[in-house]
Amino acid sequence: MNIQDTIAAISTPPGKSGVALLRVSGAEAVAVAERAFAPKNGKTLSDLPSNRATYGDILSRGQRIDDGIAVIYRAPHSFTGEDTVEITCHGGVLVTREVLSALLAAGARPAEAGEFTRRAFVAGKLGLSAAEALGDLLEAKTHAALLLSRSGLDGKLESATRGLYEDVLALLSALYAAIDYPEEDLASVSREEAIERSQGLLERVQRLADTYKSGHAVSEGIPTVICGKPNVGKSSLFNALVGKQAAIVTDIAGTTRDVLEQTAAVGAVTLRLLDTAGLHESEDTVERIGIERAREALESAELVLAVFDGSAAPDGEDRELCELLAEKNCVKFAILNKCDKASAFDESTLDGFEAVLRLSAKEEIGLDALKGAIESAFFDGSLTLGEDAIVANARQHAALVRAAAALESATRAFRGGLAEDICCSCLEEALAALGGLDGRETSEEIVGEIFSKFCVGK
Repeated sequence: MNIQDTIAAISTPPGKSGVALLRVSGAEAVAVAERAFAPKNGKTLSDLPSNRATYGDILSRGQRIDDGIAVIYRAPHSFTGEDTVEITCHGGVLVTREVLSALLAAGARPAEAGEFTRRAFVAGKLGLSAAEALGDLLEAKTHAALLLSRSGLDGKLESATRGLYEDVLALLSALYAAIDYPEEDLASVSREEAIERSQGLLERVQRLADTYKSGHAVSEGIPTVICGKPNVGKSSLFNALVGKQAAIVTDIAGTTRDVLEQTAAVGAVTLRLLDTAGLHESEDTVERIGIERAREALESAELVLAVFDGSAAPDGEDRELCELLAEKNCVKFAILNKCDKASAFDESTLDGFEAVLRLSAKEEIGLDALKGAIESAFFDGSLTLGEDAIVANARQHAALVRAAAALESATRAFRGGLAEDICCSCLEEALAALGGLDGRETSEEIVGEIFSKFCVGK
């Protein structure tokens, strides 16, 4: 990828639509677009003011192939920080391709995945966490995910990490100044002050890192497995949480023979929901494969909804499920289904579950209580989506964990009376980790991986 090139791409999804938008960016963007767009007012594009829509003809090899609108955004006042031209044409598949071909023939090269956003990052128009938030905004499947990505795009997380970075840098600079220039009359930092400041920074980093539990639940989603023996109402619960008839429900035991997956919004939390085959002994080859897949799904689950028939006494299969789940290190809720019938299940059997809830999945009785329990387990109610800085992905969280470990080492080193240059080396590690979080000190491989997930026109 050569960021000196002028690039072009279609920025709207392929297919028939009312309009399609194409984007050109780079030092020669206006000159390239000028060869493919002729304003109706008789002027050339380079004569036109910025940020003003102009109607004209779109040309390919000198022939008029469409009419549309062009807008020029001159550097540095554009998304990429470069001269950018956006051309809107009619949204036919062929005409859109022809317009792109005309722009490429005029001197642009095809943009790579995420290249427009990467240029914005290189130009300092947005930090790495804001760029990730933009990607999340495009992929958001719930209202909560939309709010979270919007706050990241607005710079909430970037601002929080910048403040931490600058405060670590200030402490480090003061310590090094006293070490390097002892003869100068510089305001030195006492060891007690250094301990207090490094401890304070550690607590701030840890608080920010702790928001990842909520951010992960909203953005990445919680792998959730609904399990239980056959015919206890697993698929009915699955459908109730998803909000549609996604799984077949019958009175015949063993209806579900494979793992079904859907995304469900539960308050602010996103569930990556799996409905599984009933766990029991079976001679049916196909059913046994489904049961094995159910067991495999449990291995990576962060939330297990274990469904029991609340209208029947627990049997050996129920007890075996409880024993199986006792070994799992995740959040586990016991669901006593069919609460619209007389209760007969002995709750003393259910040991090791975070909560036991009674509901009727078929009638959706008690469903709100279950949703509230799930949201409370995974989302910090003191956080406000769209306003607070919240860590949204594993890369960001890992950087904060590294920073916290380095600050903890620095604090111990100060308290232990170790030499200040050793303490400073720990602070430098914290500074590098915080710098990597938002792109100040990030490897090319990480940056490339982040932007490769974007679509070509973004």
